Amino acid sequence: MNRLACTFVLLTAFITPLKAFAAELPELKEAEFWRESVEHGVLPPIDQRLPENPIVVDLSAKGRVTGQQGGTLRTMITRSKDIRQMVVYGYARLMGYDENYQLMPDILEDVKVAEGRIFTFKLRKGHKWSDGNPFTSADFQYWWDHVANNEELAPSGPPAFLKLDGELPRVLFPDETTVLFIWSKPNPGFLPQLAQARPPFIYRPAHFLKQFHADFADPDELAQKIRKKKVRSWAALHNKRDNMYKFDNHRLPTLQPWIAADTGKESRRQFVRNPYYHRIDTNGIQLPYIDTVEMSIVGRGLVAAKTNAGEADLQARGLNFKDVPILKKGETEGQDYKVFLWPNGTSSQIAIYPNLNHADPKWRRLLRDRNFRRALSLGIDRRMINRALYFGLASEGNMTVLPPSPFFSEENLRNWAVYNPEKANQILDEMGFSERRSDGLRLLPNGRPMRIVVETAGEREEVGNALQIIADTWRDIGIGLIVRPLDRDILRQHVFSGQTMAAVWYGWDNGIPTSATSPEYLAPRAQEFFSWPKWGQYYQTGGSAGEEVDMPKPKRLMQLASDWEKAGTDDRRSAIWREMLQIHAEEMYGIGILAEAPQPVVVSNRLKNVPEKALWAWDPGAHFGIHRPDEFFFSDGEAH
Repeated sequence: MNRLACTFVLLTAFITPLKAFAAELPELKEAEFWRESVEHGVLPPIDQRLPENPIVVDLSAKGRVTGQQGGTLRTMITRSKDIRQMVVYGYARLMGYDENYQLMPDILEDVKVAEGRIFTFKLRKGHKWSDGNPFTSADFQYWWDHVANNEELAPSGPPAFLKLDGELPRVLFPDETTVLFIWSKPNPGFLPQLAQARPPFIYRPAHFLKQFHADFADPDELAQKIRKKKVRSWAALHNKRDNMYKFDNHRLPTLQPWIAADTGKESRRQFVRNPYYHRIDTNGIQLPYIDTVEMSIVGRGLVAAKTNAGEADLQARGLNFKDVPILKKGETEGQDYKVFLWPNGTSSQIAIYPNLNHADPKWRRLLRDRNFRRALSLGIDRRMINRALYFGLASEGNMTVLPPSPFFSEENLRNWAVYNPEKANQILDEMGFSERRSDGLRLLPNGRPMRIVVETAGEREEVGNALQIIADTWRDIGIGLIVRPLDRDILRQHVFSGQTMAAVWYGWDNGIPTSATSPEYLAPRAQEFFSWPKWGQYYQTGGSAGEEVDMPKPKRLMQLASDWEKAGTDDRRSAIWREMLQIHAEEMYGIGILAEAPQPVVVSNRLKNVPEKALWAWDPGAHFGIHRPDEFFFSDGEAH
């Protein structure tokens, strides 16, 4: 796999076009799936369904082969709300990453950036929603004027990612294919935001949603709809219908490659190809190649067994490394699938977060001492955990960026992260915790044994196994470990309220940042980073909740995040990234254990164009999305 050493220079002093490759259109071929509908006049022919300038995908240039249409792709989810994975995997975005993690227009025909602050979007003329209605700048205007800036629909106003030092952009709609976002200063994080796994939908199908909006709908008809759906207001009704990411309203038009084909009340959900999708191959075949996707909702513990039995054509969610033996057994016993192992793209598969905002002032003081956090890290035998959990296939070290990132540093990875109980004991002795009980546990100043309660979501078996090993090695340095599994929502409540002493979670979602990636998740800007929930609350609420940052290095991280937003050059943004990563490596705010843990990906032998080697990454990457499942196809073109 390409090592992803990509650069994306966004800010320039001149207008920078970011334009998708435009090829001469090949002769268009009607999809067999829709041929009967076209012949009966239910759908217009293919040349009237595509934009004037669709994306022409040259699969050979990507090392792939041109496919054939047809078939049903089977996959499984464990919760009904996870049908939103169709939006994640579909990965139709205004801007999207290619397989080399370079940012390119997708739904947009092109983007021009002036002075790093003026963004001009050009829409594809003739582009249509999945119901055949035009997709134009009016859909952006509807969202901006009547959703984002409507107090009843959005009491907090437009989403926070559009605010730059508290400033919202001016948004203009000069014609039906042009939209402008204008800030007074550079906003380098804007375009990458649009390519996220969970995208911020800054447009809406206005023609559909207006029937639920008080500014447009007939009052009597709207009141009748409100009564029928048993909701309190028109805003509640509108929000219920406006669920672009949830993907659970089969009537809501979409731009994704597949559209919902049922009411969502069954345990097996169906999605069919979007007849108005904006991508074709060089043979004139409209993507996606696969006609239908079937998502079965099964119990969490059944995914591996059902995959082993050959009941999925493409499966990764619900599978863990511990499932590899049974999956490999099925592979060798003729279940007609392959098992790939993709490294995880998060910065750490397992990380411990000491809570610097812990409610108890004595423990807060101790957890804020970086020497204590360093001692905890030195007391973890990562090699043993790697061998026990992943047969040594993961990488060991600090929570930092992964080798594919241009900011990767071996020093940051190893700093205070190599097992050294002698050094850990020395640090703790020098901190004044030299007295121990007869069982070896160190004593706190109040005479009580030093025990750390680590709370987990209790969802991942590997976390429990890792903590058992850590409990043994921490005891060797005189620290007891108590593991407290909680429901995920309760865990978050405990962390956010300061009740949690330490918690276990993944590392940063994006382990492969470039200079165009906002580093704000390295600063105390969000309560979701479990080491500083109250600082994050303070930032997110503008000071109305939480606590103000009161430590020098976290303050520096806040300043650097702000500096990145104002930086005018790629070199300056890169320097900011490196300084922030170095601070994290020295301070150990999140104690990383392992990264790049292998994610089993099961692929039917009939399914083609799925990469054997890739990263299993949420953001950027959208798991399968960056590899464009609309380009996957069945070799026999037939459904199960």
